[in-house]
Amino acid sequence: MTDDVGTRWHLRPARVLQVAASLVAIQLLVRTWVAARSDFYWDDLILAGRGGSLPLLSGDLLLYDHDGHLMPGAFVVAGVATRLAPYQWILPVLTMIALQAVASYAVFRLLRTLLGLRPVMLVPLALYLFSPLTVPAFAWWAAALNALPLQIGLAWVAGDAVKLCRTGRRRYAISGTLVLVASLLFFEKSVVVPFVAFATVTLLAHIDGRPRPVRSTLRRGAALWIPSAAVLAVWAAIYFSTVASRWEWAGASRAIELLHHSTSLGLLPTFVGGPWTWDRWIPSPPWATPSTALEVVGWVVLVVAVAATVRLKRRIGWVWILAAAYFLLSVTAMVVTRWGADTTYELAQTLRYFTDTAVILAIAVALIVRAPRRRTDPVRVRPPVVVAVVVAFVASSLWSTYTFTRSWEENPTTDYLATARASLADRSDAPILEQPASFWVLLPVAYPNNLVSRVLAPLRDRPAFSDSTPDLRMIDDVGRVVDAQVTWVRAIEPGPVPDCGHLVDRRSFVPIPLDGPLTGWEWTVQLNYLADADGEIAVAMEVGNPVRVPVHQGANSVFVRLTGGGRNVRVSTLTRDLSLCVGVGPVGVVVPK
Repeated sequence: MTDDVGTRWHLRPARVLQVAASLVAIQLLVRTWVAARSDFYWDDLILAGRGGSLPLLSGDLLLYDHDGHLMPGAFVVAGVATRLAPYQWILPVLTMIALQAVASYAVFRLLRTLLGLRPVMLVPLALYLFSPLTVPAFAWWAAALNALPLQIGLAWVAGDAVKLCRTGRRRYAISGTLVLVASLLFFEKSVVVPFVAFATVTLLAHIDGRPRPVRSTLRRGAALWIPSAAVLAVWAAIYFSTVASRWEWAGASRAIELLHHSTSLGLLPTFVGGPWTWDRWIPSPPWATPSTALEVVGWVVLVVAVAATVRLKRRIGWVWILAAAYFLLSVTAMVVTRWGADTTYELAQTLRYFTDTAVILAIAVALIVRAPRRRTDPVRVRPPVVVAVVVAFVASSLWSTYTFTRSWEENPTTDYLATARASLADRSDAPILEQPASFWVLLPVAYPNNLVSRVLAPLRDRPAFSDSTPDLRMIDDVGRVVDAQVTWVRAIEPGPVPDCGHLVDRRSFVPIPLDGPLTGWEWTVQLNYLADADGEIAVAMEVGNPVRVPVHQGANSVFVRLTGGGRNVRVSTLTRDLSLCVGVGPVGVVVPK
């Protein structure tokens, strides 16, 4: 097929290079449009909040266990972008486009190494460039900072491995090792990079009919495999000493169902440019919802492709086996690391957990194209048919990209951040009591990263966030700073001291009884007090950690956010000779007035 197509088209290498560059340029224009229609979402706020408030080279930032991820490179990139332009989307867009450009070039470089500058090389290149499989992970900044460095590592190191085994030049071993290190800084799944590179070189040797391909690959590529093993050993020591394991087996029946959602509803429709339609429940990301007909078409395409290529080509069985094994490995990793009591099967249909399979498929197609034909095979694939299939795939993929973007651009975070930026700047005279960000921006499962003190930390013109404030205000679900009040879930009972209430004049805690018990939770106490001087007090629930609270001379109120429960509130003075009287007040939750 390779020689036949190349001869009939009479395309010189320079023209093939021009077409390849045009395809990459078109892809980057499409991806720029997708990125421009996106905005900050979920984990982006965590990366920006931590990266913008912690020192860039601190262990708290670089070695942070982000939901099982060790990704210091992503936090550094987010930290730099946030410091330069807090919550300005232009810098994330530029990083996404730059990483995508490098990934696309890395795939092109690998395919050119495997197939040369022949027209048939454009087929797997187009499959990678426009596959909807890579779109969801690209459009989400935090996911792109994981997925794109992995795609770069897969393609670049495989290309270096092939060149090293062909030429013996050590510079490819150095380049491959450095790229492996870089990809590991962004995504722990990059541990697969050297194994994919080894498999690519071994399959290439097998397809070319070389004897003992595994042994020859080990020997020829030792300059890359040995330092790669050392890098993985060091990385593993850091990862397992830093990240808490969250592996959980979903059970056989659920695992099978997740596999179905990953294949029939996830991967296979992308073989024909699907899924075409997406569903979404905000604040979740979109998930693929292909029609039953498209599911069937996806399976038919896979079966026909495997059967036809095995019949037409020699020594390609292991290509299909290892490509399938990589996908199944990705699904298994998703099942054991992301399954929980509240996990839905639609998680697999978001596609981002196996988006790197697009690179593997491009490699597989290139190896199959390179494989020799069977001598008895009279079938020839005409170039116009190949062009028509590729054009149809690209058109279908662009439609899926368009429908995804239409669903993805509905993002409450955009208005929330814009409103909060303006509203906080207008009302910066008193601290804002700590509270969770809007449910539509970050769900409570992100605690404590969903607190406004972390989400909105990068904003420069704003009040402080504190566990106490003399002026109770809150940020509502759309980002506005509004006056607030404490509900009367429980009340501080009247004290025994006439004309005072509860007298607090010593360093040890004075228990102030409530009119009923409170379960362990986050409560806000309205302390109505009369102090004889300015100073500081400590306030805590009966069971819970204390909070330092400034008080001022005279009759005042202060609102204190406490975590804990019990039948009383404990108060003590921290300033020498300070005494105050505490009166009746509510203990509850903060709501708008």
